[in-house]
Amino acid sequence: MTAIAMLSVAPVVEESMAEEVAAAVAALDDFDVSYETNPMGTVIEADDAETLFAAAAAAHDAVDGDRVSTVLKIDDKRTSDGTAAE
Repeated sequence: MTAIAMLSVAPVVEESMAEEVAAAVAALDDFDVSYETNPMGTVIEADDAETLFAAAAAAHDAVDGDRVSTVLKIDDKRTSDGTAAE
């Protein structure tokens, strides 16, 4: 089974958010996921949705701020063991 997600985590601030976004992406390294960043978010791939939820929660928690916006969209393909690249 393969679960793929598009994750976007950002503090709601007027100044630069680069450091906070970098912290969110770095939090993914603690999980058994592969990921690729792009200008609109981060694509994450894991063996199951539970791992994606845990990784997304860690990325959300890694952002310091009074207000954080997180968007998570998951495609949980349960009928095959293929990867996103296939």
